[in-house]
Amino acid sequence: MKNTLYLFVTIVFSTLIGAQTLEDVAETKITSLGKLIKKAEKKSIDVLKEKTTIRTAELFLKFAKWDEKHIEENTVSFKLVDSYEQEASKMAEELANFERKDVILMLDEAIADLKSLIDGKTFRKTSPNVDWTKVKVEDDQLTFNNRPVFLADYTWKPNTKAYNEFHGNLDGFFLTPTQVTKEDGSINPRVVSELNDKPDGSLGFIFMNHKNVPNWAEENYGPNFKMREDTYTAYDIDNPGARELQKKLLSYVVPKVAGKNYSKLGYMLCNEPHFYTYYDSRKKKLPWASGSVSQFTITKFKDWLEKKHKNIATLNGLWNSNFKNFSEVSIEIPIDISLKGTPKWFDWASFNMDRVTDWYTFLKSEIKKHDTEAKVHLKIMPNLWTDNKRNHGIDLEALTSMSDIVGNDSGAAHKRIWGKPHSWEKNYAFEWRELCMGFDFMKSVSPEKINFNSELHYLSTVRSRDLYLDPNYAKATFWLAHSYGMTASQIWYWPRNADGSVSKKAKNDKGYAGSNNQQPRVTNTVATTLIDLNTYSEEIMAMQRQRKPLRVFYSKTSAINKDRHMDDLFKLYEALHFEGTPLGFVTKDIINKQENTNWDVVLIHDTPFVTDVELQAIQSYINKGGTVIVDANSLLKNEYNGVLPKLNSDGGMLIQAASILDMKNKALTILKNENLLPDIKVEETNSIGKKGCIWKVVKNEYGNHVLSVVNVGKSDASLHITLRGSSNIKCKDLLKGIFVDKNPTLKPNEVFFVEVTKSE
Repeated sequence: MKNTLYLFVTIVFSTLIGAQTLEDVAETKITSLGKLIKKAEKKSIDVLKEKTTIRTAELFLKFAKWDEKHIEENTVSFKLVDSYEQEASKMAEELANFERKDVILMLDEAIADLKSLIDGKTFRKTSPNVDWTKVKVEDDQLTFNNRPVFLADYTWKPNTKAYNEFHGNLDGFFLTPTQVTKEDGSINPRVVSELNDKPDGSLGFIFMNHKNVPNWAEENYGPNFKMREDTYTAYDIDNPGARELQKKLLSYVVPKVAGKNYSKLGYMLCNEPHFYTYYDSRKKKLPWASGSVSQFTITKFKDWLEKKHKNIATLNGLWNSNFKNFSEVSIEIPIDISLKGTPKWFDWASFNMDRVTDWYTFLKSEIKKHDTEAKVHLKIMPNLWTDNKRNHGIDLEALTSMSDIVGNDSGAAHKRIWGKPHSWEKNYAFEWRELCMGFDFMKSVSPEKINFNSELHYLSTVRSRDLYLDPNYAKATFWLAHSYGMTASQIWYWPRNADGSVSKKAKNDKGYAGSNNQQPRVTNTVATTLIDLNTYSEEIMAMQRQRKPLRVFYSKTSAINKDRHMDDLFKLYEALHFEGTPLGFVTKDIINKQENTNWDVVLIHDTPFVTDVELQAIQSYINKGGTVIVDANSLLKNEYNGVLPKLNSDGGMLIQAASILDMKNKALTILKNENLLPDIKVEETNSIGKKGCIWKVVKNEYGNHVLSVVNVGKSDASLHITLRGSSNIKCKDLLKGIFVDKNPTLKPNEVFFVEVTKSE
């Protein structure tokens, strides 16, 4: 279908070219759209989308001119991508006209939409034109003119009015240890001058870099202070010098930026933190980003072991060792993954998380020492939680709880450009596990905080990209992300300079060719989707704040000890995900720290390993009247494979489930009996035979139901929608202001956003 569309477009454009160039056609359409904008403004029609589209068109026509003159450079870029390598020259030669054709399609769509509005065939609610200098961070939302708003910008985007006016105006400051030039704490004069001269600016964040350290620090803190230099933390966080260095930097910088707009989105404590410390003896090589640790770390580990096990006899019994005391304990790091499931593996993986959490807790406390109002977050890759590995040092729950802002760089894959096929490709248009499951977990941990995705990877990654990407995919992912909790984002990425040339940072970059700076409609769709989200920001925030009656129990213990625990957990999450009932998670800390009436049922699936403390938390929840549904493969052993006592149902309900389907049915039956299911019901039919439409329902200020549906499935989906069991309803498309089919068929990546009311 995609190839057919482009063949048709090419034929049409070939006909036009006889009289004028593609650029001429585009410029003519920009003029036509500009005239329509003036006409619409006289009718008080909001035209923020159309003004955005014109700016996008102007920028990409500039890009096309550069690409036309730099075919050789673009050929090199395309050759770096496996799936483009064979046709790299052809793609580079055609790129400029591809961009121009895409601009023309984009303008045609905008012209048609605006004509429809002018003619009174469709209607549009006014959207706020957000001034980033006046946005406030308030609890779980960003506020502009007393309304919640959502914001997005791009990594590396040029800081000029032409780029900032419609495509984001994120401010900030870059911190790195090398800015401390001397042991006495002297700060680089350029940094001092920049901070003194920098205006209050617009909403932004402080980027804390850890890739480099000054030479004096290496000399002072030891020859091994620099380490793990292939990661984003290239020094030893357990060396006391690390804290000393950061104290020098933060004690000067934090008071300077306190209260500034450009620091209101907080301090990003680290870019994509990960501390892998394992190897696979079967493959005889270190996995990606894995490495050793220092003697400072090993000393900390010994202290951790003593605190955990109390006496050396207990440790020896578990490790099958014969150490005389804790000071004699030894362990080979990187640790062999063949030890997974053993007490030694569990202890190291747990300690690795604790030491990393302790490091970022120190950074937070040091920042707060100089600015009590400062906020912190981390750019955590959610797949470190949604995937199976647990030897990376990142405890997502602990770090999210510690942070003032829910930080992440959530991503989604849509087209594999290299590597083996993934299981999601069979049923879904894109991989939504990291996005939805990750955000549901983080929202469960910290429901009262904003969510800042500081490196959004929905449009492209090194492994997932498509020059011919359906723009509706951009809308689908951004719509989902915001309805699941995202508040602000910095999108990956904008690798062009202001003149349209490719940034030096992007040359020889495998991630550039086929990305959004070659895709006018995709880039524009992101901007117009944010406009739609801000138009209905109250409804979207209501979706973020929905009570989550069903909670999946997550045990870090099972995640550490099992090979594929998160795959097993995802099977339950996936089974429940398409029912319109908000899902969440609980852990021992969520049970112990949050109000248990925030949910109705806890589901425990294929979770054989839990600590005594985790089991006690579950029992305490039951004792207070809670309901737990558990299967036969759960709550069997502690972290060291010791047998656990059985739960009892005193005070609450303890229900056994024979399968995922049985667990799902029993959970939904409980909600039905308590009248906790949505008034709206969406039934789906598709050719795959597996549900693919994710839907949410809230009520608007008028008390009417607002339904959001996103088809993440691989096939068209026909929907049957009912309200309290009745199909006597009408659906009003909120983005077009007109009534539409109450039983629509949605294409993959299509968003359906309607107000549902009874037919009169």
